[in-house]
Amino acid sequence: MKPEQAEIIAIQALGHIAGDDELLFAFFDITGLAPDDLRARAGEPEILGGVLDFLLMDEARLLAFCDAVDLRPELPGIARKVLPGGEEVHWT
Repeated sequence: MKPEQAEIIAIQALGHIAGDDELLFAFFDITGLAPDDLRARAGEPEILGGVLDFLLMDEARLLAFCDAVDLRPELPGIARKVLPGGEEVHWT
């Protein structure tokens, strides 16, 4: 997967998270980002990697996203490995 494809998946994931207040507040709690920070940095590859990390932490969250955007469930994990820091991530 190319970095551009990984970023597209992460941007879709961010849109999915932003469309659900419960998910969005959980994302802010886990990442420590404030809404203004997210707006200012949403396109940065490091932030997009964090978006995918957030989804990959919870299988139900991941599957809901994949279902919503008609994406194979393994693709967000592949995309995460392409973005900065992804080579270091190990999900349990």
